[in-house]
Amino acid sequence: MACRDNLFARAIPLGAYIFIVCCRIAAAQGAPPPPAVSVVPVVSRQVTETGDFIGRVVAIDKVEIVARVSGFIKERNFTEGQQVKTGDLLFRIEPDIYKATVDQQSANLAKAKATEVNANLQLQRGQELVRNQNIPQSTVDQRAADQQAAQADVLQAQALLEQAKINLGYTEIRSPVDGRIGLANFTVGNLVSPSSGTLATIVSQDPIYVTFQASEADVIEYKHRIAASADKNPHVNIHIKLPDGSMYPHAGRTNLLDVQVQPDTDTILVRAQLPNPEGMLIPSGIVGVLVERGAPQSSLVIPQSAVQLDQAGRYVMVVGADKKVEQRRIVTGVEQGRDIVVTQGLKEGDLVIVEGIQKVHPGQIVSTSVAAVN
Repeated sequence: MACRDNLFARAIPLGAYIFIVCCRIAAAQGAPPPPAVSVVPVVSRQVTETGDFIGRVVAIDKVEIVARVSGFIKERNFTEGQQVKTGDLLFRIEPDIYKATVDQQSANLAKAKATEVNANLQLQRGQELVRNQNIPQSTVDQRAADQQAAQADVLQAQALLEQAKINLGYTEIRSPVDGRIGLANFTVGNLVSPSSGTLATIVSQDPIYVTFQASEADVIEYKHRIAASADKNPHVNIHIKLPDGSMYPHAGRTNLLDVQVQPDTDTILVRAQLPNPEGMLIPSGIVGVLVERGAPQSSLVIPQSAVQLDQAGRYVMVVGADKKVEQRRIVTGVEQGRDIVVTQGLKEGDLVIVEGIQKVHPGQIVSTSVAAVN
């Protein structure tokens, strides 16, 4: 037998002999295994139709702190960016001049009261003397006028003292709201006055507003939907998509539909309120707004990673019961985070490929494993 193989090897070229040997080895080892892919089943889920808008984060309270009296800043009692509470002392203006004014007005009030006491006594004596005709009536009338003038002087002195106390109180600038305080525009030692402008700005954090612009068509559709609903609730739920593409964990609810159309954009402002306990939403920031339209409905959902796109449109690769790959054209609906709604082309339970799509083609037999769903 070995002699016959040697004769066979001598009868053909060396290259052809090597090819035949390799073919025999491949046949002995068998065909290559089918490519492995990861699949997920098409599932049915309750999905709420939403409308997409661009929104802006707005603080419910925004206060620009200004000086109400003139003076040099003596103290700054906050760290820029910190949380402050209503009543917290922010700035202290040098109070000495205003304390002196209070003392001066207190003395003026005491003097006015002493004058009033003397005027009352003079009037009483005049009234006794006029009954005995020891003084003319005109003198009594003058004393009555002096007594009334003294009373007026007391009231004026009291008002000036109150004003002085108010101005002294204005030397302590306190927070009128809860929120975060921003940059201080003036430091200790600077002279400030009511005309100096903003010393610092405080914005509230939790809860917070998000506003967005809706078209007239959106508003009309919304009003028709409310009219057809059973509870007639005018407020709708919203969800926020953050600038990094993630979904904000807290839902909000609309609380204002503006009363007029903005003529420059032909849109209507809508406002919603949301909790913001982590301070993730920053006033004046831009976010995506998803507005719920109607009640949840049962829909077929697949991961967005399974959807492919070519010139003919969107499609997915489906693995059948015979382990063969099939290309399936689909029609998609709204996005649901990392998933997407499929309105046509699939049925519940179909296995769509999410990993390994590049390794397969229609009609090919594959090995499947179910991918983990987040």
